[in-house]
Parts: sequence; structure tokens; C-alpha cells
Amino acid sequence: MPNKVLVTAALPYANGSIHLGHMLEAIQTDIYVRARKLTGDDVIFMWADDTHGTPIQLRAREEGITPEQLVARAHAEHMADYRDFGIGFDIFYTTHSAETEHHAGAIYRTMEARGDIVVRDIENLFCPQDQMFLPDRFVRGQCPRCKSEDQYGDSCEVCGSTYDPTELESPKCSICGATPVMESSEHLFVPLSRHESFLREWLSSERNRLEPAVRNYVMSWVEQGLRDWDISRDGPYFGFNIPGHPGKYFYVWFDAPIGYIAATQKWCDDNDVDFDQYWKNPRGNTEIVHVIGKDIVYFHCLFWPAMLHAAGYTTPSRVNVHGWVTVNGEKMSKSRGTYILARTYLDHVAPDYLRYYFAAKLDASQNDIDLGMEDFANRVNADLVKKAANLASRCAKFVSSRLDGRLGPLPPDADRLIERAEDRLAEAAKLYQRFEFSRATRLAMEIAEDFNQYLTEAAPWKAIKKDPEHARAVCSACLHASKIVAAILKPVLPEWAQKTERFLDLPAPLDFANGGDRLPEGHVIGAYEMLAQPLEGQLLDRIIEASKQGLETKEPTKPPYEVPELAAETRIEDFAKIDLRVGKVIECKPVDGADKLLSLRIDLGPLGQRHILSGIARSYAPDKLVGKHVAVYANLKPRKMRFGVSEGMILAAGEKNDAITVVELSPDSQPGDRIS
Repeated sequence: MPNKVLVTAALPYANGSIHLGHMLEAIQTDIYVRARKLTGDDVIFMWADDTHGTPIQLRAREEGITPEQLVARAHAEHMADYRDFGIGFDIFYTTHSAETEHHAGAIYRTMEARGDIVVRDIENLFCPQDQMFLPDRFVRGQCPRCKSEDQYGDSCEVCGSTYDPTELESPKCSICGATPVMESSEHLFVPLSRHESFLREWLSSERNRLEPAVRNYVMSWVEQGLRDWDISRDGPYFGFNIPGHPGKYFYVWFDAPIGYIAATQKWCDDNDVDFDQYWKNPRGNTEIVHVIGKDIVYFHCLFWPAMLHAAGYTTPSRVNVHGWVTVNGEKMSKSRGTYILARTYLDHVAPDYLRYYFAAKLDASQNDIDLGMEDFANRVNADLVKKAANLASRCAKFVSSRLDGRLGPLPPDADRLIERAEDRLAEAAKLYQRFEFSRATRLAMEIAEDFNQYLTEAAPWKAIKKDPEHARAVCSACLHASKIVAAILKPVLPEWAQKTERFLDLPAPLDFANGGDRLPEGHVIGAYEMLAQPLEGQLLDRIIEASKQGLETKEPTKPPYEVPELAAETRIEDFAKIDLRVGKVIECKPVDGADKLLSLRIDLGPLGQRHILSGIARSYAPDKLVGKHVAVYANLKPRKMRFGVSEGMILAAGEKNDAITVVELSPDSQPGDRIS
């Protein structure tokens, strides 16, 4: 009975595009999944976009759209990028789903019933201007460790330290720039120390195949003492409400990995498969394999297994950790054009080349992978073009054009090379299962090197004059080797393998079991298909240039107007885009440092509340507007101003230097009603 294997990659965050760093992990996971399938294992690849949290909320606010619109757009873009790179996932889902909410609630309630949830008040940063507690990414300040300026409230991008927002020095609200104050708020914690015994057992278990370096790294955190984990955030927050705690939301790192479970649930429901055999099967034969970057080891090797164990779900059997991608020996940089988006790469170069280059460098370690552009071109041209493709091309074309396309018996003088090639195929299958991709691809190139040398020495183009059957046998041996090379490379280059299957007219798709099967004497092959073409350095230069251009922002040139001009003409249809709503002023106060502005909190009923900055301070005392019903331009794109973000406009009229009158509506009107 084949092993059941569930494989996941870390969830890409839905507030940005996919870059080559993301693609490293996607390619690594895809190669592993394809390799396990070629051994006959029952493997599914479950995946999703990570869609909750403060950065999503901020990005949506900046763009003037809802978080739901932002994550839907990102999901479509991400899926297209991954599919075009040949990532063969079974499902690419979203954490903003009913399935995630269900399992997050189920895990939380089980842990709460076990006594694994502790409620206590904590001091949190609160913005007096925006009247809200500030989640991690809503506050910036000086790193308490390295003193770098303008760092987020949860981690420093300079030194990599993690900390609580309250530890920041000189904190500022990311929305309005105001200095926050400390206020008390109730939060929910998981005391990880309650799970120390289980975590020690899980980390040391032979079934849980962690690399020794990763195991030691995680165990050092256990030895230092496990901290309580804050799993709640105050609203406003884009995420799921915590059951039984109104106004509290699951911290994104609580529900994000549950997206693995949710994606499995969705796939099982759609394909009529038993969900429990994967996530409710702690002692069965199911493997759960996570592929992640080294920056999220803490969450996947401490929080996540503790949650799963406490709630009765299957715990991971392997967490494979990879390093980061550098380009030309340095951290990816927007200014240097080395912050390369997946789509920019695809616009210039075939995805198979990057798949091979990453595979040729990847192993089970956490070492960083450098995409050196010169080395990239040299590796592709030397391995794929001059070795593997060259061997297949020379022999297939020769047999088709000079020997009627028919194969012959394998020659005795190639027996030793053929046996070594078949042994390497068996070894490669095992290496892929251990994430040793570089060693597996190296075996394929060694086969190609051996048989290219054999082909040169046997010289069938000369032998055909006196002994055409020996020439046929030599080429048959080399095409057998090309078939084995294609079988080894199939997880990395599936299209290469498919072309080989077609031009060799194989009776079945290649896998690790049949890759060494010998074609019968007299087998007729088809026309050769191009496997690889030389990679030109100019193409790689264009990727760098395109990456620079794509990230440049140019300020529009302002013409030196001397005579006032009319604004661009508009049509009557343009007014249909304006959504005017009834709004009730629930708070109004002056803005420090701005004598013309008032800060208003407007209730739009079902549409929620908006913060609006309006230049009416010289005409209205703040207390005169509280309780008034006003007309609000509700779908105006939020505007970031010096004194904060204004999320709309209230309608008012008046000359620039005269009194301004706000359009007041009937007190009987309902907030949120459309004004026609």
C-alpha cells in the first residue's frame, strides 16, 4: 500500500507579488512532490495564500479597497505566477475561508477546554488620535536591540530581532504619526511551557525528520524557557473573531498554518476523500511534510505542533527548512534591479532553466542560494545544453536520419556504463526523498558526461560506413541513457521528460521504476524535440533592467502655469461614480499643529466608521458638529496627509478665505443611506 503524503509550502502573503525568493520554496516543494509521486506514493500538495493581519489591512486602506478585494486580486496573480512556473499543486486556496474559520475555532475551543488558554490584561500601545489599539504593524519606532530607526512593532528588518511593540523606542502610529500611549487590554495566551514535555518528545522523535541543525536550533529555545504566546489582537483587525471574545481576533500566526488544514478540507470535500486520514490520523501511515524558510522555524516547530497535539490533529512528520535567495552574491535589492518578480523573470526566460538552477543548488540544509547571473547562464548551458540535450539530440537525429529510426540491441561495450546509469537512477529516487536535489541532478549530469564521452569514442557517424548495426547499437545505448537522464530530471523538468517520452515513443510515462527499462530491438522512435537552447547573458541583463524599471516611480512634471486653466473636462457619467452617503458625526476634535483642520469620526451605519480630516476648523467649533448628519463622499480613495489618513470627504461649500458651510442633512436620516 503506498504511503499517504501531504506536502505544504509556506503560505505566500497576499499583500505583494511573488518574487524569486518565494519561487525557490515553490520549486523545492514541487520537485519533492513530483519525485514522491514518481516513486508510487500517494501525494497531495496543499497550499494557500496567507490573507489575514495588519499588513493586509494597511495595504487595502492605502489603495482604497477592501481587504477582501486585495486578497482576491493577489490570489489570482499568485496562482498565475505559480502555474506558469510549472508548480503542480493540487489546491492553492486562501486562509480567508469558511474552512479556516471552522478549524481555527475548533482548535481554539479544544485548547480552551483543556485549560491551554490563559486570559490576562496587558499594556498595549493605543493611538489617541485614531482611537484604536495598535497591532504590530500599525506602529513603528527604534529597534530596542540595534537601535535602527523606523522598524515595525514586532521585528527588526536590520538585525532580525523579535520583540513586543511595547519595547519599541520612540514609537509612532503608522497611520497618523501620533505618539501612542499605554492602555490596558485583555489578551489571550497559550502558555507553551505546558507543552514542553510533548515538544521535547516531538523534536527528538525519529519519525519527525528534522535536520540536526534545525533540531538543535529549536531545542535551544526550549532550553531557554518557553514564553507564553499571545494569540489575540484587538480590533480593527482583518481576521477571524475568537469564539466567546467579542472584539478579539486570532493573531495571524494562529490561523495562518491552519490554512494547510483548510486547504486539505476543501480538496477532500471537492474530491470525496476522507479528510480524517490526513489530519485526524496521529498514529497512521500518513506523512505531513512542511517546506518552509528559516525565518519561520519558531512558528512551525514550536507553536504549530503544540496546537495540533493539544487539539488532537496529526502533527508534522517532517519540516524541511531552506535558506534565502541572494542575487549576484547580495541581498535582493530594488535599486540594483535584483529584487526580481516571478512575472518579470517569466517575461524573459523559460521557467525550466531556473527550476534546474535552483535544483542543482538545493539540499536539505538551510544555506542561502545565490542566483549568480553569470553562473546561472554557465550552469544551464554546460549541463542542460552541452551535456544532456546534446546527447539526446545527436543520437535521436542520427538514428532517424541514417538508421530508419529503429533501435538495436545494446552493445556489450556499454554494459558497465548502462549498469552504472541504472544504479544512479535508483540512488536519485532516494536522494529526492531526502531533499538532496543537487546530488540527484548531479547524477543525471554524470550519466550524460559518461555517454557523451562514449559516443565520441565510438563515433557511430564513422562506424556506419563499415558496420551500421554497431552504429545503431551505440546510439541505442546513448538514447537509453538519455531516457534515464530524463527520468532523473522529471521532478525538476517535467516538460523535458514529456518531450523525451514523445520522441522516444515510450509505451508509458517515465517514472523511477520504469526509467531503466530497455526498449526492445526494432523499436521505432519519433522526431526529436528540442530539449534546451543556449541561455544568452543578454536575456539576464534584461531581467535586471526590467526589474529596475518596474520598481521606479516618477513624479509627474509640473508645467510652469502662468495663466489659470480649466481642469480637464468631465462627462455627466463621471458623477455616477460618486457614492454619497449619510454620515453621523460621532466625534470631532481639533488637530494639533493644523489650525484649519478638524478630525472627525463619522458613522456610516453598515459601512462602518471613517476617520475624515476636513479643513473647516475656522468655521466650526468641534462640539457644534457632534451628532450632526452630514453628506459624505464615501468611495473617495483614502488620502495620506501629514496629520493622518483621511478616509473620505464631507460636503461643504464656501470661498477659500470666507466661512465654510457643511451640508447638513435631516436628523431623521439613517447613517449609511445612499444620497441620490
